[in-house]
Amino acid sequence: MLKAVIIRASGIVQGVGFRPFIYRLAMRSGVKGYVKNIGGSAVEIHIEGREEDIDRFLKMFNDEKPSVACLEYVQVTEAEIEGYDAFKILESDPYSYRSSIIPPDFSICEDCLREVLDPSSRFYLYPFHSCAYCGPRYSIIEKIPYDRENTSMKDFHLCSKCLGEYHDPENTRRFHAQGISCSECGPKIMLYTRDYQPIYSGYDAIEYGGKLIDEGYIVAVKGIGGFHIAASATLDSALERLRKRKKRPSKPFAVMVLDIETASSLVKLNNEAIELLKSKERPIVLLDIREERRISSLVAPGLKQLGIFLPYTSLHYLLLKNTYDKFAVMTSGNPQGEPMCIDEECARNKLSDFVDYFLVHNRKIINRVDDSVVRFTRGRISILRRGRGYAPLWTTLPLKLKKPVIAFGAMLQSAGAVGFEDKVVLTQYIGDVDEYYCFRDLERYLRLLIENYRVDITSSIVTADMHPRYPSTLLAEEWARRYGTEIYKVQHHWAHIASAMAEHSLNEEVLGIAIDGVGYGLDKTIWGGEVLRVSYNDFERVGHLELQPMPGGDLAVRYPARMLAGILSKKFDQDELVTILAKLKITQKGFMQGEKELRLVLRQIQDSPKTSSTGRILDAASALLGVCFEKTYEGEPAVRLEAVSRKSNEILDVKINYSEKAVLDTTSIILNALDLLIDGVDVGEIAYMIQKTLGYGLGLIASRAAKRRHRYLLLSGGAAVNDYIVEGVEEAIKDTRLMLLLPRKFPVNDGGISLGQVVIAAHLHS
Repeated sequence: MLKAVIIRASGIVQGVGFRPFIYRLAMRSGVKGYVKNIGGSAVEIHIEGREEDIDRFLKMFNDEKPSVACLEYVQVTEAEIEGYDAFKILESDPYSYRSSIIPPDFSICEDCLREVLDPSSRFYLYPFHSCAYCGPRYSIIEKIPYDRENTSMKDFHLCSKCLGEYHDPENTRRFHAQGISCSECGPKIMLYTRDYQPIYSGYDAIEYGGKLIDEGYIVAVKGIGGFHIAASATLDSALERLRKRKKRPSKPFAVMVLDIETASSLVKLNNEAIELLKSKERPIVLLDIREERRISSLVAPGLKQLGIFLPYTSLHYLLLKNTYDKFAVMTSGNPQGEPMCIDEECARNKLSDFVDYFLVHNRKIINRVDDSVVRFTRGRISILRRGRGYAPLWTTLPLKLKKPVIAFGAMLQSAGAVGFEDKVVLTQYIGDVDEYYCFRDLERYLRLLIENYRVDITSSIVTADMHPRYPSTLLAEEWARRYGTEIYKVQHHWAHIASAMAEHSLNEEVLGIAIDGVGYGLDKTIWGGEVLRVSYNDFERVGHLELQPMPGGDLAVRYPARMLAGILSKKFDQDELVTILAKLKITQKGFMQGEKELRLVLRQIQDSPKTSSTGRILDAASALLGVCFEKTYEGEPAVRLEAVSRKSNEILDVKINYSEKAVLDTTSIILNALDLLIDGVDVGEIAYMIQKTLGYGLGLIASRAAKRRHRYLLLSGGAAVNDYIVEGVEEAIKDTRLMLLLPRKFPVNDGGISLGQVVIAAHLHS
């Protein structure tokens, strides 16, 4: 009996060899029909033939698929028999539509790398080799469906050999692979001087680029999603020049390593770390540095962890292969605070002051995609920056949205999001939107998602942080006026917990601990150490860290000793405090004008803004212990405090004042730490005790706030990656029925907050 069916599949099904896979299944099962890409990044398949052949096709369809493909939704419906006499891959149909995932960029696969290193292969030493299962995707897409003519590869017409492989069904890796090329027909690479005079081309450019790095020169390298700045990781002189030129005194650099063997000589590896490093996403992974370090101390000053990653293109692999060390600093190519450069004009204008040479290719980067950054927190994967390899994958919500939602995120390390149906798609990492070019990118990449997913802005709602002066909030307000949409402003920490809830598909009231540096509170103070009862409809603040003064406002964020002075002023009078800080040499190191500035700070306390921020307590502790006196990058005092910590069996006294809301006494924590410091206790042990005590106290508040209905405690915010705070929370709730959950797929910091904004705004609207 003859029959016909139409299959519509969504997920990661474009740009992953899915249509050639379907073609081969059709050949094996004997069915006729077609497969084509359709709008929204989905695939449509029509098959017809004998019932047993169709059943065989469907079984193979369910049992087999390309390794990088991901099926999220498959709809099979009966259809009319059209009388096809063969099975064909048709041209894409942008007018048919089903939403699906825009494919992210994939790292080079082992098969392609093997060919690049094989002297008998026609792809030998070719720096842009890829196949159906690897290579750039999102970074080169102009629009969907994902076809060559819709990407920057349209500028490179296939040669006869590549065209033959493109049409060869037996070539499983190159049949209908949209991004393929070779040295005859693909992108070209050139090495230029700082003033853009050409020196070498082709493999010679890469080989000489490696030698330049060995000799201490700084080289800008155009990659998949933007420019890197490459330098030797062992030469102090090169790193000193790079730090001076970039005005980056202490922020750590990432190091790209040739292979796992090289990585194991720099950092401590376990199976989970190796799997993550070798994954198709190839993120930067923060791992403990080996004591017998081979790298310069200027790579990650004052830290115990190093961010390392493996090459994700043959270009990067060949460049490292031509260095002596087989590893190099590979940091983002951008002026401080600005987005990474993605074209030669930007690189020439903005990177010439930093670098000595440019290693560039002539394939356009359409979409900026920064390297993703992850770490392990108490054995759990935590994403710090979500970019290449992960974006723009979507997440499925535990609810249906009645209207599309456009979320503008927060301000620092931010990302936007678009929600529709039961899906939310976050943009890639955007950056700090108080910087103009990052702010512009936020709007640009939101529009990219809106256009590709056919979202009607006038029929949507917009949402943003409730902070009245965040640029992202002002942009959301402007869109609401321009398009006549409703706007919902969402409290920062509520959004943090709601984001974690959505990731874990929870649709019930939970307890949440939100810990970070800053979030605008309902009472117009600065929150950041919060215990909340949370649903998507509402939240209740049941506890928080003690409010502390911030002498000088934002100056207290940059100079942590100001926070310390504000906290200690609750116990000591001015003269006593001046004497204590002088004895600890904090006055000289933490205040540029010494005692004169300290006394001025103490006079400001009465009129200072107040905060319950976890970040500010960690800052104060960092200054008290002599770890960090100036914040030169986001979270630096807290990161360095965690780095110096040494495990102890003790925690500090936990004092919680229970009245209308539970308040963890952070003044007593700092005073206890001061006593231990004066008594000569090891600084690392005191640092550990401070952090664990903060977590333990917040965990106790959450435990007491729990009702019988509460099953989950969610922990989020920028400080939720801290091992010792999380350890303290775990210990506090170990005898309760609460299960602790942290974000894994989306950033714990403000890079994931737009997901929470979407689900909250959707509920408030409905």
